[in-house]
Amino acid sequence: MTSRWSRYCSSLPCNQQQRPASRTVYVGNKHPHDEEVFIPEIYPDNKIVSSRYTSWNFLPKNLFEQFRRVANFYFLCVGIVQLTIDTPVSPVTSILPLVFVITCTAIKQGYEDWLRHKSDREVNHREVEIIRDGHLTTTKSMHIKVGDIVRVKSNKGFPCDMVMLSSADPEGNCYITTANLDGETNLKTHCCTIDTRRYVHEDDFLKLTAFIECEHPIADLYSFVGNLTIVKDSGEHIVKPLGPENILLRGARLKNTPFIYGCAIYTGQETKMALNSNTKVTKFSRVERRMNTFLLIFLVILLLESVFSTCMKYWYVFRPTVGQPWYVPQIEIDAQVTVRRVFEDFLAYIVLYNYVIPISLYVTIELQKFVGSMFFAWDKDMFDPGTNERAKANTSDLNEELGQVEYLFTDKTGTLTENDMQFRMCSINGKRYEELGGMLCETYPAGNAPNPVPVLSDEMETFLTVLVLCHNVRVDHPNAADLGASTMYSYGGFDYEYQASSPDEKAFIEACRRFGVVFHGTHDDKLEVTFKGEMRRYKLLHSLEFDPTRKRMSVIVQNENDEIYLLCKGAESAILDRVIEGDKSGTLLHVNEYAVLGLRTLVIAMRQLEPEEFTKFDQMLSDARKSLQDREQKLAEAFDFVERDFQLLGATAVEDRLQDNVPETIQALLTAGIKVWVLTGDKEETAINISHSAGHFSCEMNELKITQQQSSLDCAELIRKHSSTLENGVRCGEKFALVIDGASLAYCLIEHADILCDLCLKCSAVLCCRMTPLQKAEVVKLIKNSKTNPVTAAIGDGANDVSMIEEAHVGLGIMGKEGRQAVRNSDYAFAKFHFLMKALLVHGHFYYIRIANLVQYFFYKNVAFITAQLFYTFFSAFSEQTLYESWYLMNFNMVFTAFPILMYGIFEQHLKPSLLMGNPKLYRKISRNENMSIQNFILWNGTGLWHCVVMFFGSLFLLGEECSLFSDGKMIGNWSFGSIVYFGCLVTVCLKLCLHIYYWSLPIWLSFAFSAFSYFVGTAVYNSVLWPEFFSDHNYLLYVWNTVLTSGSVWLLELVLIVLALVPDIVYRAYKDITMTMQLGHQRQMECDSSLIPLRQLSYEETRKFIFPYVTPKSSLQNIHSNQNRPKLIQPKFTGRSQKRKHVL
Repeated sequence: MTSRWSRYCSSLPCNQQQRPASRTVYVGNKHPHDEEVFIPEIYPDNKIVSSRYTSWNFLPKNLFEQFRRVANFYFLCVGIVQLTIDTPVSPVTSILPLVFVITCTAIKQGYEDWLRHKSDREVNHREVEIIRDGHLTTTKSMHIKVGDIVRVKSNKGFPCDMVMLSSADPEGNCYITTANLDGETNLKTHCCTIDTRRYVHEDDFLKLTAFIECEHPIADLYSFVGNLTIVKDSGEHIVKPLGPENILLRGARLKNTPFIYGCAIYTGQETKMALNSNTKVTKFSRVERRMNTFLLIFLVILLLESVFSTCMKYWYVFRPTVGQPWYVPQIEIDAQVTVRRVFEDFLAYIVLYNYVIPISLYVTIELQKFVGSMFFAWDKDMFDPGTNERAKANTSDLNEELGQVEYLFTDKTGTLTENDMQFRMCSINGKRYEELGGMLCETYPAGNAPNPVPVLSDEMETFLTVLVLCHNVRVDHPNAADLGASTMYSYGGFDYEYQASSPDEKAFIEACRRFGVVFHGTHDDKLEVTFKGEMRRYKLLHSLEFDPTRKRMSVIVQNENDEIYLLCKGAESAILDRVIEGDKSGTLLHVNEYAVLGLRTLVIAMRQLEPEEFTKFDQMLSDARKSLQDREQKLAEAFDFVERDFQLLGATAVEDRLQDNVPETIQALLTAGIKVWVLTGDKEETAINISHSAGHFSCEMNELKITQQQSSLDCAELIRKHSSTLENGVRCGEKFALVIDGASLAYCLIEHADILCDLCLKCSAVLCCRMTPLQKAEVVKLIKNSKTNPVTAAIGDGANDVSMIEEAHVGLGIMGKEGRQAVRNSDYAFAKFHFLMKALLVHGHFYYIRIANLVQYFFYKNVAFITAQLFYTFFSAFSEQTLYESWYLMNFNMVFTAFPILMYGIFEQHLKPSLLMGNPKLYRKISRNENMSIQNFILWNGTGLWHCVVMFFGSLFLLGEECSLFSDGKMIGNWSFGSIVYFGCLVTVCLKLCLHIYYWSLPIWLSFAFSAFSYFVGTAVYNSVLWPEFFSDHNYLLYVWNTVLTSGSVWLLELVLIVLALVPDIVYRAYKDITMTMQLGHQRQMECDSSLIPLRQLSYEETRKFIFPYVTPKSSLQNIHSNQNRPKLIQPKFTGRSQKRKHVL
């Protein structure tokens, strides 16, 4: 309690001090002895709070949140009005439904929050081990303080964010999995500083005096800047830089290491996991926006009806020809017309007509979306047995938006492709090589057979040395002990299992192993590699990690001869400009050839460092890593100093195969009217080739390119030129595809975003290559905010796709091999790209049709129900007399008509899923929010008005001459007339829903049965009991309903009026079904006709051009048309334009 009060007091503006640029954490909470007065900084405790409410603030906070909704606040106001004025209907009719809605929502939210409290309690009370006063003690996780030394055992989670101090591993390493943070299941290696790894017992930490300077908490999981300062007994300060590899985050779990010690630096709500748990920006669907518009329209209608009725009342009463009715009390006749009296009458009409606003609309939609999202996860067709992953809906608010997508932005690697890299080719010193049958073979451009390389040359050894050393791969041995680093050798390396965060690096290491160059891991701070059985050891001096800006990675190693080398790999654009030695033109030619084949390429280079040069760089790097301010910039300067004057060794080419059914999926999306854009970081040639093989680009498209532009002016001129070309070509029926790279896009977005957007919108397909993650989001935003305001969707699998996933209207994540950050930040996720077709064409279609018809039906049935009250005022002298008894008003929306439309919204399937999958064009019929258009809104509510007119005036016509409907001559009165109109209206709106149902499942049947049962049984009980005053202040319906239903004339009247009212609906349903059947039949006929391509005889030259690339050299072209001597066709080499490539091995 004291700590809470002190934190509260310190948070007050009068007590707040200027926050330092960084925080200082004393290891083991040992405060410095050289300071006379030490005031420790107050940090939050390690208690996790994910709940929204407490026991004392649940009621006021929840009510406040619920009444922020317009509909709830409106009905609250109506209830208050009914309690304050002489209301024409009982206040229960508004208050009871409102209480029901508020209670249901509060129970749902309270239960969800109770689960959060339960989860928090489990985490906060988990036992942990900490060192205090040199002794290892056990305490609860919530009691950990910043500076405590925590011991974590194998397979346990880290209770807070810690800087690693030591490990059971003699090398000071530990292995963790971060699946709870980013979804990555592969083990990651973290390490401590060399100076602290000897502290492996609790007594050892009594000798340690150190403090940590680090940045304040930030949400970035992969960024950390800090220094560890160790104070020697002599007073000497030893400063060691700390980076992301030294920090262990809450949510991660220790693996393959008996134990570690760490110092807590971020606790509780300041941990990176907690900072990443903040709710995302709320997205709203088009249906929800249009629904709010409809609510505003009905509010305006309600006000107009109330104003009109109020004016008509006073006009009617004060007409000279009418006079004062005998039944009006004299006090009301003599009363003057005051503003208050007019306002009270106006409010009375508001109460009378307020049922045109459906109070249960929000609750029904929430239930419909919540249950509907479960079907997305339960879909067996979207379950991937290979990864054992099923589809996942992270939100239910955007279900219907899946049926409105107009633009799809997709990543390439891991989304369109498998992200399973296989080494295929390489270029070494200007010579081509490829892997055939596990052997490295030299290839020749003349088409001769590849020649296996029996012995590795010096150039090849050097090339493979870079591949086998320049990486962050970890070696596991299946028979090794607990430690992650293998302590058992495998001569051929085939017993090893390589763990890598990058699929490219794993492909390189496995390819080297097949060529006889085996990486054995790190032992005694040395990288061990065998070349055909000969062991070589390299000391790793520095590892310069890859980053998107440099687009390269380097390591600095020292061989057994004490020679220092920098080994580098990266994009050709990031390395070739820094090369001073080697065959640049030949290597670049091979890189472009590999890119045309759809292969991913990297350039390999190295340089030898002189001791003096390395010493200077080592000092620069050390200073940069110790810096707490502008560390990234200083590191970039140090990297730039050493990564230059390269010797070019060659290039690599790895294949990333397309996922199954990608071309079919993209073609279906294009047919559905969805424009597909590919946004990738790959080079231009590779991206273009993948676009062709994936069906994104077609052979009839003309390619327009905005690439390699050097200025904004050049970009503008090229855009205008392409726009002119496109306009002329479109008139001739031509299609165009646009290719733009990241560098040119940067110029275009600054000053020419509008004309670029116009050009892109007119193209059939757009490919953006060499893109940064931020540029992907900018492209999505460009189209999202264009003139047409289309619905956009973005799909990706990696952390670099998160920005565009969050920017798009609908974010889609692929459960791939680059972690789960995309899945965590997406709205919907699944394992394979081709599941997207089912997600959009089937689930999206169903979601949209269900919710659109549900919203329209809610407004329709209220118009059909309550408009009769407006008609009735003309026949009641505008006397504010209600037509319906309070029982009817209260239960119409909440009970009698609630469940059928809810079941419709959950289970309806107006077309078979197979039909939607086979006819993507059907998706176009619901685009641009078609079913929620103003035309459909008028059609639905016009139908409701027609049904009300038939029910009200039809009943009035029968009873207008004061005729008796009973054999004993009894007459019917106001409540009998209202009951007749009510029953006809209730049956009509239910049958209207039946005409929209195409899939009669058991829940739908049961919902209609419940409605009928609740109406007949509930009304029979209500009108058969003389209720006490505390329950009802009147008994207007006492035996009225029972008496009315004994008349055969009433039943005949209801039958005739219901049939008459539904005739237009029946005709429209028949017309719609016939039209749909004819359209589907015509479409199938068109597809059959298009599959029959007319053939013509080819000339000799045409035949020669067609078949020459596929005939063997021994075949004779003169015998092409001979049936007896056909040329022998051979399998072509892979070109990258085929979904499933076959390789000649």
